[in-house]
Amino acid sequence: MTETMHDPAAGRDNVETQTKQFSTFYVADLFFGIEVLKVQEVLRYLEMTSVPLAPDVIEGLINLRGQIVTAVDMRRRLGLPKRADGETPMNMVVRSDEGAVSLLVDEIGDVLEVHADSYEPPPDNMPKKQRALIEGVYKLDGRLLLVLDSERVLQTHSIN
Repeated sequence: MTETMHDPAAGRDNVETQTKQFSTFYVADLFFGIEVLKVQEVLRYLEMTSVPLAPDVIEGLINLRGQIVTAVDMRRRLGLPKRADGETPMNMVVRSDEGAVSLLVDEIGDVLEVHADSYEPPPDNMPKKQRALIEGVYKLDGRLLLVLDSERVLQTHSIN
């Protein structure tokens, strides 16, 4: 008769893969998240240098401690109305294959840990321009967390 051994550590790996952590932020009334490991840092608004002939979604360039970083306006990227006069965005600096890029967002949220069982694909009724940038949705208490596909967001060509 063979005796099976139970490895208590084996179950822990399974539990860890059932949750993910996201850095969250708001754009208009939408609640977004990016995988926490893709986020380099979060900063207050920094002065920008405009880039002539750049795509509309590029707000400009910022100097981040000597590193030149492109700033993408998430309201324009998502096809949402402009910020009201006097409202300044925040910078969520994310890592990409081409280096750091700043996403200009309205407000920074918290780091959230979400469970895999609350995940769903993006809803079919979401506007096409926004749906193309969303990996999926997590259902939370009273709201939805829209998970941004950071690589797609950084592609500056237009999604129709």
